Amino acid sequence: MQLVAMTALGIGGATVIGSLLGFIFQKIPHKWNDAIMGFAAGVMLAAAVIGLIIPATEMVEASGIWIVGLGLIAGAIFLNLMDKVTPHLHHISGVDEEEHKNNHDLNKVLLFVMAIAIHNLPEGLAAGMAFGGEDVGNALAVAAGIAIQNIPEGMIIISPMILAGIKKRRTFLIALSTGLVEVLGTFIGYFAVNIAGSILPFALAFAGGTMLYVVGDEMIPETHSHGYERMATYSLIIGFFVMLMMDCLLA
Repeated sequence: MQLVAMTALGIGGATVIGSLLGFIFQKIPHKWNDAIMGFAAGVMLAAAVIGLIIPATEMVEASGIWIVGLGLIAGAIFLNLMDKVTPHLHHISGVDEEEHKNNHDLNKVLLFVMAIAIHNLPEGLAAGMAFGGEDVGNALAVAAGIAIQNIPEGMIIISPMILAGIKKRRTFLIALSTGLVEVLGTFIGYFAVNIAGSILPFALAFAGGTMLYVVGDEMIPETHSHGYERMATYSLIIGFFVMLMMDCLLA
């Protein structure tokens, strides 16, 4: 149990480390912000496909692939509905209500952060479930992979929030909350390994759907609207490759 607790804190702590690194690179020209967002889109795309959707398909038989499809659609629809709710979340961002009503960028940023948080829950479940088995070495490998992935994820959510007008302290607290979601998921997965196992394919696909929605509906259009689309496209490819390389090295 002590090892599980340390692992959970390590996974959540990786997000905090990434967030702190994100503060170092917060003041950048718009051109490079599009490049960073493109990189973030690539990271999210790879995390969705490699870390969530493919594992979900491997957990179900061919006849159960509909579960993955249902999860993807449900995740996209859920975030689409949340897109209507985010204008009412100004109290979370700490931005003045009147200012927030006219701040479309903040709405998109909150949606982006929400997708990261949703994606962290099934990752935590996966880490906790791994410790529910007998192979501790495999469990540690899974946890290490998730933790390393969380560092760039923690980095990429800082700059957009600050640029959208969220204060630094509030930005850090929001980033911290996304890591705490993963800590919670780890403990849930460990204590309810049998129950979590039955819903994990759907949960993974659901999280993948939320991330695909954000990448396709928000991040790519945003990075291609200021004249720097070529740089943003190459950054997306680099981000995807970085996550792919990390996955291969930790396999």
